[in-house]
Amino acid sequence: MDESTYTAFVGPRRLVGGDLRTMLLRTKEHCQTTDDPTLVLIFEDRTGRQVDFDFSGSKAEVLARAAPARSGPGRPKLGVVSREVSLLPRHWEWLEQQPQGLSAALRRLVDEARKRSPAAEKARLARDAASKVMWSIAGNLPGFEEASRALFARDRARFDRLVKAWPKDVRDYVKRIAAPSFAADAGETPRRQDARRG
Repeated sequence: MDESTYTAFVGPRRLVGGDLRTMLLRTKEHCQTTDDPTLVLIFEDRTGRQVDFDFSGSKAEVLARAAPARSGPGRPKLGVVSREVSLLPRHWEWLEQQPQGLSAALRRLVDEARKRSPAAEKARLARDAASKVMWSIAGNLPGFEEASRALFARDRARFDRLVKAWPKDVRDYVKRIAAPSFAADAGETPRRQDARRG
């Protein structure tokens, strides 16, 4: 199954967090005890993206629907996604001259750019993820706009102060998702920061 981790909320209360299977089974149990399963919000932890699953049917059916499609015998799918790219003629000309083709050249360029500043990339992704989560579950909470500004200003002390009054599960989750942003910017891990503060 999927290697990503997920967190499900019912209102401001964290229902479950963990791998896909763990989250699906616990959320399915919850859906069997409520009249309105649409109140559950599920987030992919790494991206902060809100995701939906079909919880109808048995637990086995829920798990089967969420499992990635398996291909038949032969070469496995490589996860290639086709999208449109707009470039100027000089860019197309340069790409066409590259060995192994246009797609391979673009993949190499992206991989090289990602390797140049991994800490900054990790910080940016964490900020984006935390911002998505905040918009979904904290948009109506006091201090939301100021907390968003503090997140993107990389002001951890102000951010922590502004989210302190939020419901515990929401606050803790948002802080956990945002932590790599502040740690990467400071050039240290969250554990080192916490140890230094204690």
